[in-house]
Amino acid sequence: MSKADALAQKIASFDPNAPGDVDSGLFGLPFTPEEAQVVVVPVPWEVTVSYRAGTAAGPAAIREASLQVDLYDSDVPNAWKLGLAMEEEDETIAEASRKLRPLAADYIGWLEEGQPEADRKQHETVPTQATAEGDKMLQWLKAKTGALLDAGKGVVVLGGDHSTPLGYLHALAERHSEFAILQFDAHCDLRPAYEGFKYSHASIMHNALDLPQVKKLVQVGIRDFCQQEAEFIDQSNGRVALFSQRFLSDEKFAKKSWKKVCGKIIAQLPKKVYISFDIDGLDPKLCPGTGTPVPGGLEFEEATYLLRSIVREGIQIIGCDLNEVAPGDTEWNAIVGARLLYQLCNWMAVSQGRLPAKGMHAE
Repeated sequence: MSKADALAQKIASFDPNAPGDVDSGLFGLPFTPEEAQVVVVPVPWEVTVSYRAGTAAGPAAIREASLQVDLYDSDVPNAWKLGLAMEEEDETIAEASRKLRPLAADYIGWLEEGQPEADRKQHETVPTQATAEGDKMLQWLKAKTGALLDAGKGVVVLGGDHSTPLGYLHALAERHSEFAILQFDAHCDLRPAYEGFKYSHASIMHNALDLPQVKKLVQVGIRDFCQQEAEFIDQSNGRVALFSQRFLSDEKFAKKSWKKVCGKIIAQLPKKVYISFDIDGLDPKLCPGTGTPVPGGLEFEEATYLLRSIVREGIQIIGCDLNEVAPGDTEWNAIVGARLLYQLCNWMAVSQGRLPAKGMHAE
């Protein structure tokens, strides 16, 4: 039996109305990464988180919560037939994170205490160690996502903290001459080597902008940033476009429709876009366990409306990530994260012509 026939047989025999089977794949689907059109790459990494830890457990929690997600979507009725799967976590990456995280936490504590000279020798080499392992992680993810892209897959990176997708951005930069990043976030993440860590979660967009192929960074929902970041945006000559939560709220208070606001955001985007979604871009009632929650933020349907509007505008999503989902004290964080992941995967696939949506057709 050919691979195509085997896949067709799986689709024909799968019941999308049945409860998710714990022995099945992501969202209870029967597909393997080899069969899937869209592959989720989990990255259980959280070395440099500067407030609360837990995001390294995000991919496993989301995978478990995904079994409770109903697969029907009124805009994309046949989404489950796409072929969607998640790879197994790489234990080498997980172990490196587990080893470095306590060292980094102690180092951050030392910084917050004013860097006592008596403890300097114990802590001063930690950033160098973290950078060395961060380099390895970047190269690992670049190679893994690059191989999946070359195999014709759509790829979603699932962190972990927000530093995780940089290797994927490097892989995309080798395959696309130019694209923009659309960032959903409470924070700008434009700090250079925050707390001394080159690959800090607070430095991901500063590092991404080192790639010349990233022609534009459009930030949505930002509500916590420093003067250095504000000046960086002001001096970027338009390369960074900020749609802060303050701006979004002012538009709302002025009775502007969300559709109109989304139109302003979309007007800043070229035809190819990478979506980087930090869960703390949402209102913290939707992600209370995330590492650095901030009051305000988008509602779930506001975020997904923007996502759908981007695709309906004819923009191609060349890749995406979801980060900073920490299980916390309840299953709520993973419940929201799983549903957001499903939307990201499906609408990326629609934009790439892999899946039809109402009012649109696969190419």
